Amino acid sequence: MPLHYIYLILAVAAETVGTTALQASQQFTRLVPSLIVVGGYGIAFFLLSLTLRVMPVGIVYAIWSGLGIVFIAVIGLVVFGQRLDLPAILGISMIMAGILVIHLFSGASPH
Repeated sequence: MPLHYIYLILAVAAETVGTTALQASQQFTRLVPSLIVVGGYGIAFFLLSLTLRVMPVGIVYAIWSGLGIVFIAVIGLVVFGQRLDLPAILGISMIMAGILVIHLFSGASPH
């Protein structure tokens, strides 16, 4: 797997951790989750900057935000008990399909 994809996957993971901690921080009233938010987003943006050396910003952002949405929706369900209705599930499925189209068919995304 190319290094820029590893950076992107790690950026998504760091953003997902940061966003999960954002919910747990209770609007930044809890110190440890608040520090995890700042650290997670800092790491995510640093890794995104490394990815942008090779890939266009629009493609990177589409993949990063799309995967982040999917992962946070799953974490919201499993960790916080936040259920999704059918339209939300269909919308997230379309986001996943869009990521696959970009990755499999776009010439703008280096493979």
